[in-house]
Amino acid sequence: MAILIISLEPTTIYHIAQKADWQQAVLSGLYFPASFDQERFIHCSTSEQVEGVLERYFQNQSVLKLTIDAALLVHPPKFEWATSVNQLFPHIYGPINIEAVIGIEAIG
Repeated sequence: MAILIISLEPTTIYHIAQKADWQQAVLSGLYFPASFDQERFIHCSTSEQVEGVLERYFQNQSVLKLTIDAALLVHPPKFEWATSVNQLFPHIYGPINIEAVIGIEAIG
């Protein structure tokens, strides 16, 4: 008898990055946003959440949308409840290894 395991967590997640932070990651191989030292994790989103995140926090800014294959992350995401919008968001408790970034889109 075979057992089928289905994950409800998406394998592709997204992070909105400042261009300077991403340029530093390209040089070092690891991505740390400026907020990491204070917050100790990296905020990410599912595909359904990206638009709301852009509207709430990045209006009129020139940023990058990083597409991340969660299966390739050294530090896998943890889905945690955000009380401000009553949704589960993926958080990464460590740097993003740039090999996990499978797409980059300039926004703004």
